[in-house]
Amino acid sequence: MTPAPEGVRLSKLMSERGLCSRREADAYIEQGLVFVDGQRITELGTRVDPGCEIHLAQRAREQQQQRVTVLLHKPVGYVSGQPEPGYQPAVTLIRDDTRWAEDRGPRFSHGMLKGLAPAGRLDIDSTGLLVLTQDGRIAKQLIGDDSDVEKEYLVRVSGQLSEPGLKLLNHGLELDGRKLRPARVSWQNEDQLRFILKEGRKRQIRRMCELVGLRVTGLKRVRIGQVRLGDLPLGRWRLLREGERF
Repeated sequence: MTPAPEGVRLSKLMSERGLCSRREADAYIEQGLVFVDGQRITELGTRVDPGCEIHLAQRAREQQQQRVTVLLHKPVGYVSGQPEPGYQPAVTLIRDDTRWAEDRGPRFSHGMLKGLAPAGRLDIDSTGLLVLTQDGRIAKQLIGDDSDVEKEYLVRVSGQLSEPGLKLLNHGLELDGRKLRPARVSWQNEDQLRFILKEGRKRQIRRMCELVGLRVTGLKRVRIGQVRLGDLPLGRWRLLREGERF
């Protein structure tokens, strides 16, 4: 197949359509598992018509079905991604002995750890729901540039918050010279705020609070999209259930 020079890169189009991540697309193409308008594509960098039909071979679909997504109730003191001196990455908590007793998914195996990576960050001094996945589709859904998935937090604060300050938290702040996307911030109780965001800049909530004269004393993520932390105990994990969607 001779692609049109004005076409779009196949791996990019596959990612945009949610078929897989770009890295996974390249791997599938190399293995001959991608068909465009019925023709097998094996050359990396191939460009195709943006309106083409893309089909994954059965083997690629089976590989995707075997990939796991883990929900962890991260404690304070663990980093989400790359380890920092003196601290452990959260993935070290994914072991057979730390699995939630009520999880009824497949048995734990060390293969579950291969390629398992956090889909988004949760600060070292924050707790709550952290997603780790082998599935590039889920990673893109949660942390892609165009992600529209809500993240919900309960944030304990100290200090005085005026009504204008609350309005600024909802809409009107900027960090690092860039305006923040609109948020939904409201009082949960007398010393705790509920934040619902659709972005996740570094230490965003803590920095937002500082801008309106508040200090965060505790932060817990309780929901990502449609998936809630629920009764998952601190330091325990479970698998994303069949039929569960973000």
